[in-house]
Amino acid sequence: MLQFQPPGFGQKVIHTSLGAMVYYTQTTAPWSIADIEDLPPLLFLHNFGGGASAYEWSKVYPAFADSHHILAPDLIGWGESAHPIWDYQIRDYLNAIAQFIHQTCRQPVTVVASSLTAALAIRLAITQPDLFQALYLVCPSGFDDFGQGVGRRLPLPLINTPLIDNLIYAVGAENEFAVRNFLQSFLFAKPERVSAEMVQAYLTSAQQPNAKFAGLAFLRGDLYFDLSLYIQQLKIPTVFFWGEKAQFTNIKLGRRLANLNPNFIRAFVAIAHTGILPHLETPEVFIGLLQKYLK
Repeated sequence: MLQFQPPGFGQKVIHTSLGAMVYYTQTTAPWSIADIEDLPPLLFLHNFGGGASAYEWSKVYPAFADSHHILAPDLIGWGESAHPIWDYQIRDYLNAIAQFIHQTCRQPVTVVASSLTAALAIRLAITQPDLFQALYLVCPSGFDDFGQGVGRRLPLPLINTPLIDNLIYAVGAENEFAVRNFLQSFLFAKPERVSAEMVQAYLTSAQQPNAKFAGLAFLRGDLYFDLSLYIQQLKIPTVFFWGEKAQFTNIKLGRRLANLNPNFIRAFVAIAHTGILPHLETPEVFIGLLQKYLK
């Protein structure tokens, strides 16, 4: 996955209870790295779903590399991080993200995250608020918000059938046509914005050995929860960004969630003509918005 990173970004590794977690940060020119760990940390957490990885944020974080210590991990089970054969649960990712922050950050971290991972960041910020400076979240959702499941698109008995589950992952995530179709039809508002590089990055991540275990855990809904039950407890300054054309978790859901905690969710920003990944679909727009709120 290093081949999909921007110039000047290299790969480092920390070790969690579930194995090695790869992350990307400034390592060479054009960035000054002499005192990089003294810069405020800016942590980018990718979404879940077939082929997910830190690549999702790679068009955004170079814009902040002069002023922040960039940290963009492949979460456990995704990208080039460890892919243990494991029954992945919510607590595994809460623990792994917390372990990552403890090992890489000397001061409270500002988190930029998307979708289900953004919802996990909210839960972690509730239980361990001392780790966090601020949250900038794109379409945060537990995928079962207000008791309305939105993520699963296949019958659960089918997903759980041995051999059939392997076939579902192979057909749905491990071939170029399926990856391109998923990006164009479900994640982006405008299919022409999907590039060949994006397809290859997602495909490369999806084809990592044992990648199916995390992918199927997400597809089954093992990681889903009702974010509305937690969000009122959040006491970290937060901004929501939402693609106006986001599928699965539409903008009405986003506004409903944000309205549960107006004291700490201080802005709700709708991004026109984008889907659930506006930061990958129109990175230049998202960079401008994030710069505005970081200031």
